[in-house]
Amino acid sequence: MAYCRPSLSVETPTIHLGGKEHIIQTGCGSVSVNVYGDQEKQPLITYPDLALNHLSCFQALFFCHDAASLLLQNFCIYHITPPGHEVGAAPICMDDPVLSIEDLSDQILVVLNHFRLGSVMCMGAMAGAYVLTQFAIKYSERVTGLILISPICRAPSWNEWFYNKFMSNLLYYYGISDLLKELLIHRYFSKEICGNINLEVPEKDIVRACRKLLNERESINVWRFLQAISRRRDITEDLKSLECRTIIFVGDSSPFHIEALHMNANLGKTCSALVEVHACGSMVTEEQPHAMLIPLDTFLMGYEWYKPYRFMGIPRSPLGPRLVDPELLYPEKMGLKLRPIKTRVSPLRPRTQKS
Repeated sequence: MAYCRPSLSVETPTIHLGGKEHIIQTGCGSVSVNVYGDQEKQPLITYPDLALNHLSCFQALFFCHDAASLLLQNFCIYHITPPGHEVGAAPICMDDPVLSIEDLSDQILVVLNHFRLGSVMCMGAMAGAYVLTQFAIKYSERVTGLILISPICRAPSWNEWFYNKFMSNLLYYYGISDLLKELLIHRYFSKEICGNINLEVPEKDIVRACRKLLNERESINVWRFLQAISRRRDITEDLKSLECRTIIFVGDSSPFHIEALHMNANLGKTCSALVEVHACGSMVTEEQPHAMLIPLDTFLMGYEWYKPYRFMGIPRSPLGPRLVDPELLYPEKMGLKLRPIKTRVSPLRPRTQKS
């Protein structure tokens, strides 16, 4: 599988993944926020999945030159990390109350107020997508759009509840064990890149890197985030009140594939688009970040502040800002040699006018 290689350009800013870390105190504990880019630009906040931070959840997207340049040309990036998931985090005291999803979304509001940010673009993956969607529902005036990767919106099914309970026991009694890492790896990635010992197929570098980063997590901190995810409520009905534009990316091998389809079908008055990526797991940002380029570019064209970026070797879309032609999302239309990308729904559905 081909990956985008990082390169330098005199026309675009150099990418520094670390950025500048800020520790923000909230009423529900401290939050780590890594900021990089021009703070005069439109803010984009990110929130990762369980046991991940921005280095392990969004790194490949920001290593892909065109994707990073597209985002940095238009945004200042604020990577918000779940409590205790930042690099070098100490174990959170067992006596501290376990935060709910509502608490985590309220922390985001404190972060925005700390940096004096108005309305922001949001990018979240899996559990992080749920947290940001909850934030957008509760504080709609603070969100201009949602970029969701393999999102979830319903309460856990019995299968997921059992799966989470098993992981919770592993974390509590055995820490970040090899078995737990395997469960998380298959949560994030497709079987195509996870490898197979019996067939002597080696796992890809991106999986090995993620496995190494998981070793750095404190098990009690991951356990606490997992408790919040497991206690989440069904927000399907609330989705109908969302007014911000939304784009959903999901791999067709993701365990959250059905959930993403359900969420897209229930986005009421918003303009929304669904991009399904073939032979890809949940973390499209890591496994196939190149598949996000043209859909993101077209999605962002609907905003007045958006400055188009000329992709290297990729033709610009002639489409209007509120239309995403499904044909555009096939590789022969993108000028790239990619695995097929497909869509099941019609492109950006126009928002209905309020009476």
